[in-house]
Amino acid sequence: MDPCPFVRIVIGGLALKFPSESKIPPNSSTFDCKIKLRGCSAQSTTIPAFVQEREAIVDNRIHGCFNFSKSELVKFVEKGKSSCLKIEIFGGKVGFGYGSKRLLGSVVVPLDLKSLENIGHRGFVIQNGWVSVGGGSTAQLNLNVRAEPDPRFVFQFDGEAECSPQVFQVNGNVKQPVFTCKFSFRNSGDRNLRSRSSLSETSTSTSCFGSCTSDKETSVKERKGWSITIHDLSGSPVAAASMVTPFVPSQGSDRVSKSNPGSWLILRPGDNTWKPWGRLEAWRERNGELGYRFEIIPDGATDAITLVNSTISTKKGGKIGIDIINGATPLTSPNSSFDLSSGSVSGSEFGSQPGSGSWAQLLYRGFVMSATVGGEGKCSKPEVEVGVQHVSCAEDAAAFVALAAAMDLSIDACRSFSQKLRKELRQQDQE
Repeated sequence: MDPCPFVRIVIGGLALKFPSESKIPPNSSTFDCKIKLRGCSAQSTTIPAFVQEREAIVDNRIHGCFNFSKSELVKFVEKGKSSCLKIEIFGGKVGFGYGSKRLLGSVVVPLDLKSLENIGHRGFVIQNGWVSVGGGSTAQLNLNVRAEPDPRFVFQFDGEAECSPQVFQVNGNVKQPVFTCKFSFRNSGDRNLRSRSSLSETSTSTSCFGSCTSDKETSVKERKGWSITIHDLSGSPVAAASMVTPFVPSQGSDRVSKSNPGSWLILRPGDNTWKPWGRLEAWRERNGELGYRFEIIPDGATDAITLVNSTISTKKGGKIGIDIINGATPLTSPNSSFDLSSGSVSGSEFGSQPGSGSWAQLLYRGFVMSATVGGEGKCSKPEVEVGVQHVSCAEDAAAFVALAAAMDLSIDACRSFSQKLRKELRQQDQE
């Protein structure tokens, strides 16, 4: 099945220029920006500033981007809605904290939604060059705004991960099965995952919907041995997620703490055995949110490379994602809480500059993946998006599906130990 069409609005090359007679305010060789687009979370960045008589210092890195599926754009066009990208510039000290800073001005870039809907296989420049900031300021902003096609494979679980569901590939209204999941309990000493499933197995996802309740009080003080194996339609295992560090409460509490998180290994088959591909750690923050960190494990390397380190609401759930800009820089995106920071290697759209590269920068650029996560007590059917450039075989896609399942299960694994888990997640000795 073909991937789903997505469009990516990329903003880069931001720099602020003042006339030669101007004086840049003290401590303002850099300015703060908010990049806004209706229906999306605002993104934050810093940009350099200089006076015209000095040599221009244009920052070539990508400063932000927004993503839309074609179906979202179609709905906007059908409703006759217009859209504009707004870049607000704040003066003052380096760093964020807009409440105490003066708004210098803003730039508005109209977006032709009809053109975005029909972007085809090639992108186009929306705006490029210097524009007036406005708001009474004499400054000018350099910017490069591009629209790019960003096709993705979309997968959807037909039930909760612990209920051994099927996974469908989705494209519009068309769905077809591509994987099956098998949830099981692994003995702590058993490092081999032998479970197999096939389409002949009946999905038990329906029976799980009635079990999303919270029983109180249990003497069980660890959650361990969970595993989920992803199989292709022939029944061959193509990825797995295995809980390798038990989820246990910190001393004197019922909460899994950041100082002692539980962890999963995301595994891929190779040489007749399972090989670690990534590690997911999860814990419960003091404010009740789920903290998580995902690391890629390079083949044969001793050090892992962190791609995501963030939090998500345990009550409402939300969406996690991996979106890489400027090398290995996490990108702030809707429904996530990544921090946008300066990267060492610029994206190819705006040139490149020397910096400290990494293994991850070679394999993971642009949009990598996102997955929905259900909140506590809610029946969750994760939906997973994976960038086409990161999928060359079924095992590639299955690894991200396994990661999504482990992330969704971590909501339950980090649940307060004063509450029982649903029956599908309790071993017989915990009954």
